[in-house]
Amino acid sequence: MSHGRDNLSDLECTCNQLLRHVVQRCSTMLEMLDLETLGIIGLTLRMTLLSTAISAILGIPLGLWLDKINFKGKSFIVLINRTLMASPPVVIGLVVYLLLMRNGPFGFMGLLFTLEAMIIAQVLLLTPIICGIVYTASQRSASHIRSFAITMGATKRQTQVLLIKELSNEMYFAVITGFGRAMSEVGAIMIVGGNIRYHTRVMTTTISLLRNRGEIDQAIFLGVILMLIALSIQLIAGFLRKRERQTNENF
Repeated sequence: MSHGRDNLSDLECTCNQLLRHVVQRCSTMLEMLDLETLGIIGLTLRMTLLSTAISAILGIPLGLWLDKINFKGKSFIVLINRTLMASPPVVIGLVVYLLLMRNGPFGFMGLLFTLEAMIIAQVLLLTPIICGIVYTASQRSASHIRSFAITMGATKRQTQVLLIKELSNEMYFAVITGFGRAMSEVGAIMIVGGNIRYHTRVMTTTISLLRNRGEIDQAIFLGVILMLIALSIQLIAGFLRKRERQTNENF
């Protein structure tokens, strides 16, 4: 009995020590959440959400159009798009840098090392990914959906609405994939943004910088925040899609 009580006491002591350690670590991490860190998180969200939204607006119609229209050289265009889907971010960043540098064709706009330049690089990275996923899904199902709509006497507008509804899962997957790529991007935005403090420093570039400095605790903290943001966006998107499905079922 005495031995059992000793083991229970040791376990309770270990749990208390672990709890104190967790509380202390959480307190230390909360202290890291200063105004500069909040600014970095806010800039990351602006860049990621804007670039994903613009890419979706461009990529989804392009993917649908690419499936619907037949023209000479279409296979080459598809090949180019698939190549761009796997393009190294640093190459895209370098291309945008050359275009926006002072002596470049768009240097007069003064966009280099700004949020706008980072969004441009992200859009060039994400649009082929979203377009490619939507095109592949549309190529597999769109012809059957259009044939069904024509059989039912639907107008062109009704056919497009039906097509979008039927491919909504694939479009959602394409946008979420693009969002994940945008959240994790370092190379391109480092080149065109410059990782300038209080100006173009985002979470991924900050994590890289902190790792180089050896400030591992703060890098881990930002990594956890980054994962929580990604999880929150997924939960919100899933909730909205669930409500949309329920609304459609009611009608």
